Amino acid sequence: MQFKDYYQTLGVARDATAEQIKTAFRRLARKYHPDVSKEPDAEARMQEINEAYTVLSDAEKRAAYDRLASNHAAGEEFRPPPGWDAGFEFSARGCSPHEAAGFSDFFAELFGRMGGRGAPGGFGQGPLRGNDHRASVLLDIEDSFQGAMRQISLRQPRFDEHGRLTMVERTLNVRIPQGVSEGQIIRLAGQGEAGTGGAPAGDLLLEVHFRPHPRYRVDGRDLIQTLPLAPWEAALGAVVSVPHPDGALKIRIPPRAQSGQTLRVRGKGLPGKPPGDLLLDLTIVLPAADTARARELYATMARELAFDPRSGK
Repeated sequence: MQFKDYYQTLGVARDATAEQIKTAFRRLARKYHPDVSKEPDAEARMQEINEAYTVLSDAEKRAAYDRLASNHAAGEEFRPPPGWDAGFEFSARGCSPHEAAGFSDFFAELFGRMGGRGAPGGFGQGPLRGNDHRASVLLDIEDSFQGAMRQISLRQPRFDEHGRLTMVERTLNVRIPQGVSEGQIIRLAGQGEAGTGGAPAGDLLLEVHFRPHPRYRVDGRDLIQTLPLAPWEAALGAVVSVPHPDGALKIRIPPRAQSGQTLRVRGKGLPGKPPGDLLLDLTIVLPAADTARARELYATMARELAFDPRSGK
C-alpha cells in the first residue's frame, strides 16, 4: 500500500488553515469535476481530491493523519504501525460506506475504525443524547492478568476560531478489568459528547490494544512465547522454569523435542471464561564452541553419534 500525501493533492501547506483547505478544494473541484471538466483523468483526480479534502477538512482525521505524514512521502510503501492512533479521541463523525466509496485502501486502513455518523442534530427535535466518542488505548499484557487502574491521556483535535488545528487534552482514571483482551471495548458512561436540552452525554468507548512485548505475543486469548532449550534438555527431556505474568511456571519438556515444536499449556493464556492457553514455541540453542573443552565435546559427539541431519532430505 502506498502512502498518500493529501496536502500535495490539494496543493496546500501542512500548516494551512481550514479556510485555505476549503478554498483549494473548491478551486480543484471546478477544474476536475467530471460534469464540467475536459481533463482525461478528471474522474480519478476528483476521487483523489475528495479523499484528501475529507481528511484535511476534519480536525480529527487531519490530526491523526499528521502523526504519520511527517515521516512519509507520497508513493512510499506504507503500513501504519501498531497503535499509531492511540490517544486520539474521535467523535462519531466517520464516513459511511456510501460516502467512502471510491476512496483508497490507504484511507480505509487509517480511518475505517472511526465509526459511523452520529444522530443528526437540528431544531425542533427536542433533547438529544450526546454522540459516543471512541479512542484506542495501549495497555501492557500484564494488565489483563491483574487488572489495573490506569491514567489515560486523550487528545481531541479541533479547529480554533482562526481555522488552525489545535488539541484539547483531558486525563481520565480508568479501571482495566481483569481478562481484558485485544480489541475489547471498555465503555465509560457519560464521558462522550455532551447532550442537548438536558439529555445525557454519550459514552466514551475505549478500544484496547496491547503494546508490543519483548517476551509474549497474543492471539485471541492465547499467549505465545518462544522457549529456548539447550540440546540436552531437548534430547533427554527436562523440567524448565518459564516466565509468566502470573509467576514462573515449571514446564516438562518431553524427550526428543525439536525446534519448531509447540507445547500447549492449558489455561495459562489471558484470563477469561474460558481462559486462553500458553503456547510455547521451542527453539534449540547451541552452546558456542569458543573454548578448547567445548570444541573437544563437539568433536566427541561428531565421532560417536551416528547422526546426519540431512539424511532422507
